[in-house]
Amino acid sequence: MPPSETAALSAALLAAMPFATQLGIELHEAAPDRAVGSLTWSPEVCTAGGAMHGGALMALADSVGAVCAYLNLPQGAGTSTVESKTNFLRGVASGRVHATARPLHVGGTLIVVQTDLRDDKDRLVGQTTQTQIVLAAKDGATS
Repeated sequence: MPPSETAALSAALLAAMPFATQLGIELHEAAPDRAVGSLTWSPEVCTAGGAMHGGALMALADSVGAVCAYLNLPQGAGTSTVESKTNFLRGVASGRVHATARPLHVGGTLIVVQTDLRDDKDRLVGQTTQTQIVLAAKDGATS
């Protein structure tokens, strides 16, 4: 996909997620096999002691993972997170957190996505596995 089309797709996907936009999440790549986004450290997304809040990290993982799941849906279908589990491995007190989401399972009912969260030094900060339900189109068409 040409860079201009990639940028347009990323902008459209983020526009559909106002909470992600409000947090400052950026989407850099969006394809069925891999979605990549990031979130910059700022005091507004921190907890006590200046560490990025776990909820901000989970929102980053959920948002980028949802993009990956969405791009694996049958035409006209929707999706919603039904389960999400995050392991936090280290704190982040500066820089950016980079999220890379990949599908582990793409089925007709469920899509399972794993999202790795890494800091600017490429250290694993956390890992999220989420399950997305496939919601049929309102007219009943899923293809």
